Amino acid sequence: MKNSIKGNLVKYKSLLAFFVLCIIISVITPRFLTVSNITNVLTQVSVNAVIAIGMTFVILTGGIDLSVGSILAIAGALAASVVKTNGNVLLAVIVAVIVGGAIGLINGLLVSKGKVQAFIVTLASMTILRGVTYVFTNGTPISGLNNAFSAIGNKKMGVLPVPVLIMAVAVLIAYYLLSQTKFGRYLYALGGNEDSARLSGINTDKIKTWVYVVSGIAAAISGVIITSRIGSASPNAGSGFELDAIAAVVIGGTSLSGGEGSVVGTIIGALIIGVLNNGLNLMNVSPFYQSIVKGLVILIAVLLDKKSNKSR
Repeated sequence: MKNSIKGNLVKYKSLLAFFVLCIIISVITPRFLTVSNITNVLTQVSVNAVIAIGMTFVILTGGIDLSVGSILAIAGALAASVVKTNGNVLLAVIVAVIVGGAIGLINGLLVSKGKVQAFIVTLASMTILRGVTYVFTNGTPISGLNNAFSAIGNKKMGVLPVPVLIMAVAVLIAYYLLSQTKFGRYLYALGGNEDSARLSGINTDKIKTWVYVVSGIAAAISGVIITSRIGSASPNAGSGFELDAIAAVVIGGTSLSGGEGSVVGTIIGALIIGVLNNGLNLMNVSPFYQSIVKGLVILIAVLLDKKSNKSR
């Protein structure tokens, strides 16, 4: 009985941490539980959550993608440019998604076929793409976007904002891919033991390539959302977002060594970061201290991940 309780606590530690955090913040500042604030938190979380969903696929294979913030920036800039040029919102979204997927494909091929470490590949991509974005935008935001495009990030359907609905759809698709398809099973097998996966007939290079495509598409979608929300595409957009995405994945229980984790856990991790940020803002805590707190939370999550790996 004791072992069963302990096992459940370990298994659902992220969810438990989320509820405890919500209770603590709601006691300290009652404004936290208002409908408007909860909606605001979900909207803010949506951008990081969508990126983190893509990052989950990569980390499950034991990889990493540091380029997502820069992909967000270039995808947002391209979408804004298309909207400003001809006003076609659908075309803008399609262009952003294709570019994000193409960049992810290049990253994936360099990792899988080029046999270059994912950290190096995506670090280089992060730097190159940030420079490309500055060149493309001439270092200035692209503004003057139409109302139809702004609706993506600001409109509500019923009581839920569109970004939250996009996040929900992304979660459902990711959950289906990871739990109900061969791709998902092969992905977990690759992350668990790449040599064994290869010997069992799995095309590990193909799986490695596709997870970066998924990550690139997810980052591009987030780029469209954030560009729509603020009404302009900034060349600085997405700076540091890769760290928040990785933090959400790790806090959600996905192992950095690969092979274990879930998209549901990632969403809980993203919610923990969002609630923590929102709670600290409501308590008027300095942004400098907020960074310290967030860093400590990430460190604790990594230490717990390491402890869990040792136990297994």
